[in-house]
Amino acid sequence: MALHLLRQPSENVHHFTSAIDNLRDKVCYCSRCRMISDEELCSICADPKRNHGTICVVESVRDVMSIEATLQYHGVYHVLGGIISPMAGIGPSDLNIRELVERVEALENPSECEVILALPGDVEGETTAFYIYRQIENSGITVSSLARGLGFGDDLEYADSLTLGRSIINRQIFKP
Repeated sequence: MALHLLRQPSENVHHFTSAIDNLRDKVCYCSRCRMISDEELCSICADPKRNHGTICVVESVRDVMSIEATLQYHGVYHVLGGIISPMAGIGPSDLNIRELVERVEALENPSECEVILALPGDVEGETTAFYIYRQIENSGITVSSLARGLGFGDDLEYADSLTLGRSIINRQIFKP
Protein backbone atom coordinates (compact mmCIF):
# COMPACT_ATOMS: atom_id res chain seq x y z
CA MET A 1 0.00 0.00 0.00
CA ALA A 2 2.85 2.34 0.82
CA LEU A 3 4.34 1.86 -2.66
CA HIS A 4 0.99 2.59 -4.25
CA LEU A 5 0.54 5.78 -2.20
CA LEU A 6 4.04 6.96 -3.14
CA ARG A 7 3.03 6.85 -6.82
CA GLN A 8 -0.08 8.97 -6.22
CA PRO A 9 -0.28 12.77 -6.47
CA SER A 10 0.27 14.43 -3.10
CA GLU A 11 -3.27 15.86 -3.00
CA ASN A 12 -4.78 12.37 -3.41
CA VAL A 13 -2.72 11.03 -0.51
CA HIS A 14 -3.72 13.96 1.72
CA HIS A 15 -7.38 13.47 0.80
CA PHE A 16 -7.05 9.75 1.61
CA THR A 17 -5.43 10.34 5.01
CA SER A 18 -8.05 12.98 5.84
CA ALA A 19 -10.78 10.45 5.02
CA ILE A 20 -9.17 7.94 7.39
CA ASP A 21 -9.01 10.57 10.16
CA ASN A 22 -12.70 11.37 9.60
CA LEU A 23 -13.56 7.68 9.65
CA ARG A 24 -12.12 7.24 13.11
CA ASP A 25 -13.40 10.54 14.46
CA LYS A 26 -16.89 10.73 12.92
CA VAL A 27 -18.10 7.17 12.40
CA CYS A 28 -19.87 5.60 15.37
CA TYR A 29 -22.37 2.87 16.12
CA CYS A 30 -26.11 3.45 15.79
CA SER A 31 -27.58 3.89 19.26
CA ARG A 32 -30.47 1.55 18.41
CA CYS A 33 -29.10 -1.30 16.27
CA ARG A 34 -25.28 -0.99 16.61
CA MET A 35 -24.76 -0.64 12.83
CA ILE A 36 -22.02 1.78 11.78
CA SER A 37 -23.25 5.29 11.18
CA ASP A 38 -22.19 8.91 11.08
CA GLU A 39 -25.32 9.93 13.01
CA GLU A 40 -26.86 8.79 16.31
CA LEU A 41 -29.33 6.64 14.31
CA CYS A 42 -28.19 4.85 11.17
CA SER A 43 -30.01 5.42 7.90
CA ILE A 44 -31.88 2.11 8.27
CA CYS A 45 -33.23 2.84 11.78
CA ALA A 46 -34.08 6.41 10.76
CA ASP A 47 -36.03 5.29 7.68
CA PRO A 48 -39.79 5.50 8.37
CA LYS A 49 -40.48 3.21 5.38
CA ARG A 50 -38.72 0.27 7.05
CA ASN A 51 -40.76 -2.25 9.05
CA HIS A 52 -39.63 -1.45 12.61
CA GLY A 53 -41.63 -4.41 13.95
CA THR A 54 -39.29 -6.89 12.24
CA ILE A 55 -35.80 -7.07 13.72
CA CYS A 56 -33.14 -9.16 11.99
CA VAL A 57 -30.44 -10.17 14.49
CA VAL A 58 -27.00 -10.58 12.93
CA GLU A 59 -23.48 -11.22 14.13
CA SER A 60 -21.74 -8.30 12.40
CA VAL A 61 -22.07 -5.19 10.27
CA ARG A 62 -20.93 -7.25 7.27
CA ASP A 63 -24.03 -9.43 7.69
CA VAL A 64 -26.24 -6.33 7.43
CA MET A 65 -24.49 -5.41 4.20
CA SER A 66 -24.97 -8.92 2.81
CA ILE A 67 -28.68 -8.98 3.61
CA GLU A 68 -29.21 -5.45 2.30
CA ALA A 69 -27.56 -6.48 -0.99
CA THR A 70 -30.40 -8.98 -1.58
CA LEU A 71 -33.00 -6.15 -1.67
CA GLN A 72 -35.42 -8.68 -0.10
CA TYR A 73 -35.53 -7.49 3.51
CA HIS A 74 -37.33 -4.31 4.59
CA GLY A 75 -37.17 -4.49 8.37
CA VAL A 76 -34.51 -3.22 10.76
CA TYR A 77 -31.47 -4.91 12.28
CA HIS A 78 -29.73 -5.60 15.55
CA VAL A 79 -25.96 -6.21 15.36
CA LEU A 80 -24.68 -8.38 18.20
CA GLY A 81 -21.00 -7.65 17.62
CA GLY A 82 -20.09 -11.34 17.69
CA ILE A 83 -21.51 -14.66 18.85
CA ILE A 84 -21.22 -16.63 22.06
CA SER A 85 -17.97 -18.59 21.98
CA PRO A 86 -16.73 -20.00 25.29
CA MET A 87 -13.51 -21.19 23.63
CA ALA A 88 -12.75 -17.58 22.61
CA GLY A 89 -13.88 -16.24 25.98
CA ILE A 90 -16.95 -14.50 24.55
CA GLY A 91 -20.05 -14.72 26.70
CA PRO A 92 -23.52 -13.16 26.44
CA SER A 93 -22.44 -10.09 28.42
CA ASP A 94 -19.78 -9.34 25.77
CA LEU A 95 -22.45 -8.96 23.09
CA ASN A 96 -25.34 -6.54 22.45
CA ILE A 97 -27.96 -9.03 23.65
CA ARG A 98 -29.22 -6.98 26.59
CA GLU A 99 -29.90 -4.09 24.19
CA LEU A 100 -31.91 -6.44 21.95
CA VAL A 101 -34.00 -7.64 24.90
CA GLU A 102 -34.67 -4.02 25.85
CA ARG A 103 -35.76 -3.25 22.26
CA VAL A 104 -38.14 -6.19 22.26
CA GLU A 105 -39.58 -5.23 25.66
CA ALA A 106 -40.17 -1.67 24.39
CA LEU A 107 -42.25 -2.78 21.36
CA GLU A 108 -45.84 -1.57 21.53
CA ASN A 109 -47.47 -4.65 19.96
CA PRO A 110 -45.03 -7.55 20.34
CA SER A 111 -47.57 -10.09 19.09
CA GLU A 112 -47.45 -8.32 15.71
CA CYS A 113 -43.65 -8.26 15.60
CA GLU A 114 -40.89 -10.69 14.69
CA VAL A 115 -37.25 -11.28 15.54
CA ILE A 116 -35.34 -13.10 12.80
CA LEU A 117 -32.23 -14.87 14.07
CA ALA A 118 -29.85 -14.61 11.10
CA LEU A 119 -26.86 -16.18 12.81
CA PRO A 120 -24.27 -18.70 11.60
CA GLY A 121 -25.35 -22.34 11.42
CA ASP A 122 -22.41 -23.56 13.50
CA VAL A 123 -22.38 -24.52 17.18
CA GLU A 124 -21.62 -20.98 18.37
CA GLY A 125 -24.33 -19.45 16.19
CA GLU A 126 -26.90 -21.99 17.34
CA THR A 127 -25.89 -21.45 20.98
CA THR A 128 -26.30 -17.69 20.55
CA ALA A 129 -29.67 -18.13 18.85
CA PHE A 130 -30.88 -20.43 21.65
CA TYR A 131 -29.68 -17.99 24.32
CA ILE A 132 -31.47 -15.07 22.65
CA TYR A 133 -34.62 -17.15 22.21
CA ARG A 134 -34.63 -17.97 25.94
CA GLN A 135 -34.25 -14.26 26.76
CA ILE A 136 -37.25 -13.15 24.65
CA GLU A 137 -39.49 -16.22 24.45
CA ASN A 138 -42.04 -14.87 26.93
CA SER A 139 -42.36 -11.45 25.27
CA GLY A 140 -45.08 -12.57 22.86
CA ILE A 141 -42.94 -11.78 19.83
CA THR A 142 -42.55 -14.28 16.97
CA VAL A 143 -39.00 -15.65 16.77
CA SER A 144 -37.79 -17.17 13.50
CA SER A 145 -34.49 -18.15 11.95
CA LEU A 146 -33.15 -18.28 8.43
CA ALA A 147 -33.84 -21.42 6.44
CA ARG A 148 -30.93 -23.83 6.47
CA GLY A 149 -30.05 -26.48 3.99
CA LEU A 150 -28.74 -26.96 0.50
CA GLY A 151 -27.63 -23.95 -1.45
CA PHE A 152 -28.75 -23.27 -4.99
CA GLY A 153 -26.76 -25.52 -7.32
CA ASP A 154 -25.44 -27.84 -4.59
CA ASP A 155 -25.20 -31.57 -5.24
CA LEU A 156 -26.71 -34.00 -2.73
CA GLU A 157 -23.71 -36.30 -2.82
CA TYR A 158 -21.43 -33.54 -1.47
CA ALA A 159 -23.73 -32.33 1.30
CA ASP A 160 -23.00 -33.30 4.88
CA SER A 161 -25.72 -35.16 6.78
CA LEU A 162 -26.66 -32.19 8.99
CA THR A 163 -27.15 -29.88 6.00
CA LEU A 164 -29.09 -32.51 4.07
CA GLY A 165 -31.25 -33.25 7.11
CA ARG A 166 -32.09 -29.58 7.57
CA SER A 167 -32.91 -29.32 3.89
CA ILE A 168 -35.45 -32.10 4.28
CA ILE A 169 -36.95 -30.58 7.44
CA ASN A 170 -37.11 -27.08 5.91
CA ARG A 171 -38.47 -28.20 2.55
CA GLN A 172 -40.90 -25.90 0.73
CA ILE A 173 -43.86 -26.33 -1.59
CA PHE A 174 -42.54 -26.53 -5.15
CA LYS A 175 -43.29 -23.38 -7.15
CA PRO A 176 -42.32 -23.63 -10.83
